[in-house]
Amino acid sequence: MGLSLGLLGSGGSILTVPLLVYIAHEPEKAAIAESLLIVGIVALTGSVSLFFKRLVDLRLVAVFGLPSMLAAYFGAYLSQYVGAQIQMLIFAVVMLGASGFMLRPIRASVNSPKNQSPTNSLAQSFTLSQYLTLIIAGISVGTLAGLVGVGGGFLIVPALLFIAKTTMRKAIATSLFIIAMQSFAGFTKYSYLQSTQEITFNMPLIILVTACAILGVLVGAKLVDKLPQARLKQAFGGALIPLSLFILFTNI
Repeated sequence: MGLSLGLLGSGGSILTVPLLVYIAHEPEKAAIAESLLIVGIVALTGSVSLFFKRLVDLRLVAVFGLPSMLAAYFGAYLSQYVGAQIQMLIFAVVMLGASGFMLRPIRASVNSPKNQSPTNSLAQSFTLSQYLTLIIAGISVGTLAGLVGVGGGFLIVPALLFIAKTTMRKAIATSLFIIAMQSFAGFTKYSYLQSTQEITFNMPLIILVTACAILGVLVGAKLVDKLPQARLKQAFGGALIPLSLFILFTNI
């Protein structure tokens, strides 16, 4: 999970929820809430060094991240009206969607050398259409994050690449920061709902998984420039298909 976040800026919670439900045998709603906290901490850890390298685009954090964070809180609020089985079915469908996004090839033009300047994204001006599209995308991703515990990096990275026209490195770094924002927002609401929904958090498990994942994200950040992004992304996307089908059929 940590490696996928560090290398691709996505994929963390797609693995975390099944890990907590099917290996640690956590209740589904608790697993979704715990996933948000784990992924939030890990994503924030991975984004710190990238932030100081000026790879986190603060304007995209504001335009995409803030709506996403508010929507994640709203998605967590909605979760109290949705059964755990329905949440897992939605999660399985989202996982299949994530696989489809990751199997799509990355356009080479996005990573062209002329786009690699540290200040390029900040100097670029967005059209009104781009602003609105980013805001809508942020709200959609955030709502999903709060409802089923997915960080949404598989949607955030393509959105930043193809709507904001940023570079792959900036998309990954900014995605990690946004994932942290919306994950903490969603977990905050789940914590508030803890008593009403009878959710109990397994703190020793959270600490163990978080520590292992932080190690993975730090290793991934070191390897991100040394491994082929496109092939890694497609391999990860292919691996999600059988897992998503398993979750789908076990909840039908």
